[in-house]
Amino acid sequence: MSLLVASNLSLAFGGVHAVEDVSFAVETGEIFSIIGPNGAGKTTLFNLISRIYDVDSGRIEFDGRDISRVPTHQIAELGIARTFQNTELFEQETVLRNLLIGQHVHRRTSLIEELLFLPRVRRQELDFRKDVEDVIDLLDLQHYRHQVIANLPYGVRKMVEVARALCMRPRLLLLDEPSSGLNPEETDDLAFQIEDINEELGITIIMVEHDMNLVSMTSNRVMALADGRLLAVGDPKAVQSHPDVLKAYLGD
Repeated sequence: MSLLVASNLSLAFGGVHAVEDVSFAVETGEIFSIIGPNGAGKTTLFNLISRIYDVDSGRIEFDGRDISRVPTHQIAELGIARTFQNTELFEQETVLRNLLIGQHVHRRTSLIEELLFLPRVRRQELDFRKDVEDVIDLLDLQHYRHQVIANLPYGVRKMVEVARALCMRPRLLLLDEPSSGLNPEETDDLAFQIEDINEELGITIIMVEHDMNLVSMTSNRVMALADGRLLAVGDPKAVQSHPDVLKAYLGD
């Protein structure tokens, strides 16, 4: 069953078509990668799915529901989480506090209950802490639990952002260039962690990525874009060798 269906999506900035008539579907449990040269419209497509941008035309369905006009702040509650090309973390807070912030969408207590720190609040906090510790264990962040984000190496920060997205308990995880800035060893580790997230947590993943080795290692299917238009969708090797994809990367 398709978890996400995008139909004829288009978005223009002025006279420039960032995304033009793009349609695709992502199946439940799939790792689906989006590739293409710079300016292809990959991150714009993510911004449409996560509702940062409004579509000019077309439709986005998540689990059978039209989310094309859903307010941005409701997307996480529906079960969609994302990371960004550049990490968006609270730099002066610890890893643990950043991950606990990811649990805010599941808070069900009132302000009065919070102020009085009633038993219901305490139970909720314990549940949140357990979920966070499970994510820390999954992504091997135990050593960094109490360290301040600003003091961490870039590769660890990237993984903390993935961890915070997981703390939202998403059904669909959008990873925007997760290997950007990582060295080859960190990228290899990332490939295993993406597979663990997919297999152990059952989370469907859409990934925008330039590293073709990472794409080939992890993806069930790949979609290639260029100049905002869809070029090919299918098996990673088939898409990477498609004539239109080669032309987009290498020219005539």
